[in-house]
Amino acid sequence: MSWDIVLFNSRQKIASVEEVDDTQLEPTNFCAAFESHFAGIIKNGDHREIKGKDYAIDYFVDDNKVSNKMVSLYGENALFELVVLAKKHSWQIFDTGNGQMIDVENPANNGTRIFKATFKTC
Repeated sequence: MSWDIVLFNSRQKIASVEEVDDTQLEPTNFCAAFESHFAGIIKNGDHREIKGKDYAIDYFVDDNKVSNKMVSLYGENALFELVVLAKKHSWQIFDTGNGQMIDVENPANNGTRIFKATFKTC
């Protein structure tokens, strides 16, 4: 089962997506950052899959810089790997499953246990 999250590059500290100020969003080449950070990216047309130990991250390549990027996670380690990259670039992460921002300082608070609990209530 996939877990969809959205990465944001914003000068604003985003507390909730309803409060996002579009003027604070920064165009970013997320795909280039993925490629320089992760080894073993499988390429198939515009689709990319990052394969790691006990996780995978799926996404599609963008033609231009974007201010946010949706990716699908498989396995809790995917979140923790993305948190490392997000902290490096000061990105913020939104969890589409529970509608909340992920605490990148304490990502275990937003792990798959929370995702699965949210998914069961839907």
